[in-house]
Amino acid sequence: MFIDILSLFPGYFKGPFDESIIKRARERGLITIRLTDIRDFADNRYRRVDDRPYGGGPGMVMMPQPVTAAIRHVKSPQARVIYLSPQGSRLNAAKCRQLAQESHLILLCGHYEGIDQRVLDREVDEEISIGDFVLTNGCLAAIVLLDGVIRFIPHVLGHASAAEEDSFEKGLLDYPHYTRPEVFEEAAVPSVLLSGNHQEIAKWRHEQALKKTGEMRPDLLL
Repeated sequence: MFIDILSLFPGYFKGPFDESIIKRARERGLITIRLTDIRDFADNRYRRVDDRPYGGGPGMVMMPQPVTAAIRHVKSPQARVIYLSPQGSRLNAAKCRQLAQESHLILLCGHYEGIDQRVLDREVDEEISIGDFVLTNGCLAAIVLLDGVIRFIPHVLGHASAAEEDSFEKGLLDYPHYTRPEVFEEAAVPSVLLSGNHQEIAKWRHEQALKKTGEMRPDLLL
């Protein structure tokens, strides 16, 4: 998968993409991430990319020319352009799995009060939000979306079925996990997990997932 990220702060992404699973996926050639500075496409000598909003109001709005030029510079025939926005549809596990099937994603990060609507109407395929809150810019949202998506790309995770067992994949939250030591500060691992009876273990895990979901996210059970 090719991922192009368009923003005003390419340096924002250096740390998160150089560590852990994303780093290994890049090194193995499973994903290619390209960072583009929208300012490089401004058609004025001062590299200005924002201006006051028509109709008045606070803040600044990103101008259509540099954003459009940046998108078209990296766009391929198979690209899907996503604008990270509080006004978008809510990101969830199903959407991450769907996007993992794409061969080319373009993630457009908003800044200031947002982007001129004409860009969204003409160049953007989908708006996605990571939650009902507003961030200072769309860079962090792009990192969250990408991290959620690449887990569904084959061979990114160490175990082929790892993503299938996570929260939300079966409509429930995840069950509790335990590892060594068997007893820690007088708290013991549930005996069923030590029994070797895989049928009973699966039953226990399902019951625990139902319990957790009922306590934390009862809306999922509805």
